Amino acid sequence: METSDAVAALAALAQDNRLDVYRLLVQAGPDGMPAGAVAASLGLAPNTLTFHFDRLREAGLVTVRRDGRSMIYSARLDAMNDLVGYLTDQCCGGRPDLCKPARSRRKAAVT
Repeated sequence: METSDAVAALAALAQDNRLDVYRLLVQAGPDGMPAGAVAASLGLAPNTLTFHFDRLREAGLVTVRRDGRSMIYSARLDAMNDLVGYLTDQCCGGRPDLCKPARSRRKAAVT
């Protein structure tokens, strides 16, 4: 991942509605969600949501496909994995085991 791609992705996610949209799409999984369902779930007006979807698409974080009259949006998990990889590259002086999310470390400590 190039630095400019990472900056674009982080900038797209640096807004509460877009972050909520992205997280909802992650929960929906690879099948995605129709735009109307996203709007209803988050209480966003369709024209506002279109703007947020456009920003997320431009940053490469979501894809869209047409299904009849519906636009179905899906999170691009590969793009997020690339972003996380970019952010954690060379993490912890070459000890990637120390870079697990705190939630993962807590689970490991409990078991």
